[in-house]
Amino acid sequence: MTGVCVNQFPTAAGKVENSPYERLAALGITLPPPPPPIANFVTHVIEGNMLYLSGQGPREADGFLHAGKVGAGISVEGAYGHARLTGINLLAVMQNALGDLSRVKRVVKLLGMVNAVPDFEDHPSVINGCSDLLIAVFGPAGEHARSAVGFGSLPGNITVEIEAIVALHG
Repeated sequence: MTGVCVNQFPTAAGKVENSPYERLAALGITLPPPPPPIANFVTHVIEGNMLYLSGQGPREADGFLHAGKVGAGISVEGAYGHARLTGINLLAVMQNALGDLSRVKRVVKLLGMVNAVPDFEDHPSVINGCSDLLIAVFGPAGEHARSAVGFGSLPGNITVEIEAIVALHG
């Protein structure tokens, strides 16, 4: 991407999308209100130029939570969609915390947790749903380090939970 600012990147049609909001609009995504915490914690903490996002799950705007075990009734493709939805919820929390997604300098790290049957082996493909979204929204600044791991259960039997660490512009 020679000559393209880290905050700009060309679409498949060659048009340069300049902001995370333009990219969200091009993806047909409207951010929902940020989901409320489900226990005794806050959704985010800002410390210096770092934003730490608590784990979010696949909650629809109407409050419906996708639940079940990946590999037993929930396909990799379905769970990928749940991870993408979780990414949208992470973006909603970012928007609420920062007031402007353009303050994001870089998505640094994701921890993706998959509620899966014991012999499930494709955790990275599931969490790609969130990773692909963040890269689509932030371009190269959305590329991140990541862990994708399996769990025997997650709160409310949700299919995925993802937390993030984000660097902010000064």
